[in-house]
Amino acid sequence: MFEHITVLKEEAVNGLAVKPDGIYVDCTLGGAGHSALIASRLGAGGRLIAFDQDDAALDNAKAKLAPYGDRVTLVRSNFRHLSSRLAELDVPMADGKPQVDGILFDLGVSSPQFDEAERGFSYNHDAPIDMRMDRTTGMSGRDIVNTWSEQELARILFEYGEEKFARRIASRIVEARAKAPIETTGQLAELVKEGIPAAARRTGPHPARRSFQALRIAVNDELGAMEDALLQSIDCLASGGRIAVITFHSLEDRLCKRLFSKFVETCTCPPDFPVCVCQKKSVLRLIGRKPTEPSAAEIEANPRARSAKLRVAEKG
Repeated sequence: MFEHITVLKEEAVNGLAVKPDGIYVDCTLGGAGHSALIASRLGAGGRLIAFDQDDAALDNAKAKLAPYGDRVTLVRSNFRHLSSRLAELDVPMADGKPQVDGILFDLGVSSPQFDEAERGFSYNHDAPIDMRMDRTTGMSGRDIVNTWSEQELARILFEYGEEKFARRIASRIVEARAKAPIETTGQLAELVKEGIPAAARRTGPHPARRSFQALRIAVNDELGAMEDALLQSIDCLASGGRIAVITFHSLEDRLCKRLFSKFVETCTCPPDFPVCVCQKKSVLRLIGRKPTEPSAAEIEANPRARSAKLRVAEKG
């Protein structure tokens, strides 16, 4: 059973300003909560295209979105292939780029991926260290933990997990794997705890949270895929189209904010120039000066929503 509580559902879909006859893309189908709401707002001439690389999510969505018939197209793919996969479908083109009216990203891991022990995402369940969104391709968390150098392990723990004890944890991992391969999430979580001073473990969230986040990001190249997909999204938006992005940690939010800002910038001439000569025009317009965050009621009902931020922009 694929059960997932959709975060900022109404806010994100409202941000897209769905037109009944528009074409919309949900790049992160997951539990299909956003997709179902978008589809419910489409008329007979509207279309929703939803991406996911997780077979369980796609199987669940087939049933959940069945009432909307051929208005919905499901695509098994990483969203970093957004432009090429849309080009394969019957989508309007302009200057060689597919053109749609709205694109949604709900980043992070779906609850079922955390909760199903065999997926190997969680430090709360003892299972093989997998962490792949698409279990048919790529290297697993086990591969990284047991083969990457101590320096590389420390780097991803620090950069992707913002873990200040990254070097100590990496050293503990390398020391342990020299005796025997590290096979399970339980073993890994214990090694992370051993690498963090006792005083630092007494407060805050689970001591392995940051390290598991970092490893998951590395396994799936999440930040690289996100940047690729966001850049493609801006090209694929028709004039007046909107992009809505929900992030769950500071690395994602900073990346989204930086990319949006790059396309919102206008004149780059020095301030003492009497007239503009660069002729640079803004590509995006931000909808709201600050990101939208979950209400207290939503966080109480779903604690996993607490770090979510929604940013929306419109193409000029």
